[in-house]
Amino acid sequence: MTTYPKQALLLTLAAASVATGLTTPTAAAAPAAAPQLGWHACAGPDAPAGQECAELPVPLDYADPDGRQLTVAVSRIRSDRPEARRGTLLVLPGGPGGSGIQRLKQKGDALRRELGGAYDLVAFDPRGVGASTTATCGLAPEDRYLTSLRSWPGPNGEITENVARSRRIAEACALGGGPELRSFTTANQVRDMDRFREALGERKLSAWGTSYGTYVGAVYAQKYPQRTDRWVLDSSGDPDPKRVARGWLANMSQGAADRFPDLAAWAAHPDRDADGLRLAGRPEEVEPLVVSLAAALDRAPRESTTPGVPLTGNGLRQALQNALYSDSAFAPFARLVKEAADPAKQPVLPRELAQPIPDPDAALMVAVICNDVAWPDAPTASYQRAVDADRARHPLTAGMPVNVLPCSFWKDAPAQQPTRITDDGPSNILMLQSRRDPATPLFGGLKMREALGDRARLVTVEQGGHGLYLGNGNACGNRAVTQFLTTGRRPARDTDCGN
Repeated sequence: MTTYPKQALLLTLAAASVATGLTTPTAAAAPAAAPQLGWHACAGPDAPAGQECAELPVPLDYADPDGRQLTVAVSRIRSDRPEARRGTLLVLPGGPGGSGIQRLKQKGDALRRELGGAYDLVAFDPRGVGASTTATCGLAPEDRYLTSLRSWPGPNGEITENVARSRRIAEACALGGGPELRSFTTANQVRDMDRFREALGERKLSAWGTSYGTYVGAVYAQKYPQRTDRWVLDSSGDPDPKRVARGWLANMSQGAADRFPDLAAWAAHPDRDADGLRLAGRPEEVEPLVVSLAAALDRAPRESTTPGVPLTGNGLRQALQNALYSDSAFAPFARLVKEAADPAKQPVLPRELAQPIPDPDAALMVAVICNDVAWPDAPTASYQRAVDADRARHPLTAGMPVNVLPCSFWKDAPAQQPTRITDDGPSNILMLQSRRDPATPLFGGLKMREALGDRARLVTVEQGGHGLYLGNGNACGNRAVTQFLTTGRRPARDTDCGN
């Protein structure tokens, strides 16, 4: 889950409504009629056979349903076995910032095979993402690198530059983002999701949400419990309203520490000699090697094969965080370590580190978490103390997960409070959680499980990584989800999946 923290101007909810032009919907607001969707073939050569796209109009402000409309791009792959079809499955991506349409392109064929035509498969790009209405903050390129948006401290843990950048980003978004940017919230994504359901003509939806998508799915199930059919939450974070976004990021320190032994064991295995990627003779030697190499790159960044973008210590640390998501990323990270340690080679930067993130994507990543919840009003010294303590406990993440972010200086208070997830609703949720997840660690997922109570069953997968079903999980976990989606059967109680 992607996250970003002295609220410079704390407004009351009423004042926020006036300032942003966005108000909390009330019972008096008449719902807009469900629109008709004009389906057409999706553009691009990589779409699965039969994938269609359309544009869904949604209100900028749901309190004014007939007012200005935004566009949400939607997509579907209809069941190829109409006789087996039992409903519609919505695919919810991670983020904030993930594209549902791209996720459906990636997983559509696998879902069709796995589910045997039981569902029409649908997805959408949340407002602010991809082909939907976007907004920009006008951020300078240097503020849009992943190592900038993720607030990595300076070489000795100093955060002066992080504070200046966070203030600069918040001010730019206040000036340039407009009402569109202020509408980018989880609450509006959930409302858009229900409007999509209406446009599809469905009384209920099933859903598979991953990472941030599990939070979106949980909020929808809380707001519209009787409109949910079979609900899968894959890799969940802590839904505590006081910890939304800020807690997700802070938990990554321990998540990385829990997951790193998997990479260390892989990188020290004798089999790595064959491909030249063995980093150490023993697993316990890998972490000191990576930490010391990052410190050396702090002092002297290495020129990379991307002109003007050197490999820094924080670049290596960010590459490590990305690599922990999937075992398949271990080899590219080990190769980067080898190149960085060899004076005769130029490191080849991963694509996500080699160029700035596009301005609309950067704006969306920041906006959702800053619009959703008020971050603590804390002085710089408090963040510095938190970074110092976290760096000492978790050298792999070096204080980044608890560092200052643009939300500390955000100009608009949230239009409404985050939704509290409770056990009030039908028992139709299956949770899937990795034992060693670097982004949504198990202890955070257990908070979601506790909040849902008897509404949910939890399947814990004895596997490291993030995003399990048909991805980084195992056959046992895949079977549990497929069985639930196709037959409605869940484990009678929480269970572990060994293999």
